[in-house]
Amino acid sequence: MSAPLQEHPVLVIDFGAQYAQLIARRVREAALYSEVVPHTMPVAEILAKRPAALILSGGPSSVYAEDAPGLEQALLEAGVPVFGICYGFQAMVRALGGTVEKTGLREYGNTNAEIADCSSTLFNGQPADQAVWMSHGDSVSAAPDGIRVTATTPGAAVAAIEDDERQLYGVQWHPEVLHSSFGQRVLENFLLRGARLEPNWTASAMAEELVAEVKQRVGAGRAICGLSGGVDSSVAGALVQKAIGDQLTCVFVDHGLLREGEAEQVEKDFVAATGVDLVVVDARQQFLDALAGVSDPEQKRKIIGREFIRTFERAARDIVSDRGDEQHPVEFLVQGTLYPDVVESGGGTGAANIKSHHNVGGLPDDLQFKLIEPLRSLFKDEVRQVGLELGVPEEIVWRQPFPGPGLGIRIIGAVTAERLEILRAADRIAREELTAAGLDRDIWQCPVVLLADVRSVGVQGDGRTYGHPIVLRPVSSEDAMTADWTRLPYDVLAKISGRITNEVSEVNRVTLDVTSKPPGTIEWE
Repeated sequence: MSAPLQEHPVLVIDFGAQYAQLIARRVREAALYSEVVPHTMPVAEILAKRPAALILSGGPSSVYAEDAPGLEQALLEAGVPVFGICYGFQAMVRALGGTVEKTGLREYGNTNAEIADCSSTLFNGQPADQAVWMSHGDSVSAAPDGIRVTATTPGAAVAAIEDDERQLYGVQWHPEVLHSSFGQRVLENFLLRGARLEPNWTASAMAEELVAEVKQRVGAGRAICGLSGGVDSSVAGALVQKAIGDQLTCVFVDHGLLREGEAEQVEKDFVAATGVDLVVVDARQQFLDALAGVSDPEQKRKIIGREFIRTFERAARDIVSDRGDEQHPVEFLVQGTLYPDVVESGGGTGAANIKSHHNVGGLPDDLQFKLIEPLRSLFKDEVRQVGLELGVPEEIVWRQPFPGPGLGIRIIGAVTAERLEILRAADRIAREELTAAGLDRDIWQCPVVLLADVRSVGVQGDGRTYGHPIVLRPVSSEDAMTADWTRLPYDVLAKISGRITNEVSEVNRVTLDVTSKPPGTIEWE
């Protein structure tokens, strides 16, 4: 097999940008592997990763502020192609001897850029005037010696620079956002023309490499996969099954926190497509007992994570016992952890802990398995591509993302069997109407949330009621790192609301969450 696709990554150096993960995604859309690292990482460690190119992200600071993140000149002299964006652009210019100052000409939002050379490395094949997305209060007033200025804007006399000899490039705007009309082309021009990289990060190549990695790590060992029926665990299970065959047993834990019809879909569709050995464990009462009276969301996540692991441990012992092969216990646990899970759980290098995930931050300290997380470096869209490559049914590949803790974190308050049935019924109605309207592919997901500890006044059947409110949370996103609420048609919202309040007697109010991420997360808990 050829050299690993991740051997020479394009590193995005994060200076505190809200778009650092998005930059990495855009690089991967150019069929090149990318990772995010913090600006605090020493130059020696950065170069030890043998990067194919470096991208300096934006950030909220002013480069001349006392506590501003710095950029060591050694990084620009290491012979690695560099592309600076916004703050990263200014930091690069300053490190190379240029001038950055507060000119009083701030630019935020949509701006027009004038390209001085449409045949340059960055702007080859693009128009001389293009819309770009700006977010800066400081500007580069003088470019470093020996570097060409190839674009200007009304508020930035030096809006883009290029040095083909040293392979140093930068733009003042944000090419990674869709508002920059030729942003992806600029980024790809840097990667393919400036850094002279060969695109090789494709679904088939990803699948081949990941299968080989799992095969090498597991060897003759045995593994179990915690299958939830969602996209991530299904693709992880299919990938590992292809790598080690009957050395894998998938364990589907019916914890009672699933949406309606999910257990049946796993048993029918997934097994039929992959031929995987599947064990179904009915743990509904176990999880309800463990969650009894618990309202704190982080505690619920950790309890669910703990019960998952304990269930898997029992399942592993049972599998060995049933096969009469106590000499070869199950060593590995396969999980569908993704890159955004790692980052949001504080597991990424220099990342903040936004929330714990049951398969990242909620694992018990005395875990008896070695973890295998074959999708840990992938975004959701890449997981779907790999899943299709492996033959996972489209009905599963294109399912809306569903959190590992299930409906347990979509109930605001303690989890009970009655509250789960209320939420399951409301969720089923919302999904049915979104499907009927042909909107399944237009939204990232639509969590349905039960405000179990809240009662609202209503009128039903000429009588006064005190029912539960339901919250609809339709969002559009590319990878769940950022998201915006989806503008669903009013008639669809009306159908969903009418059916829920008519068919779910305990609910008398349906509300719509119109918060973006940030500041809100996609899930409520």
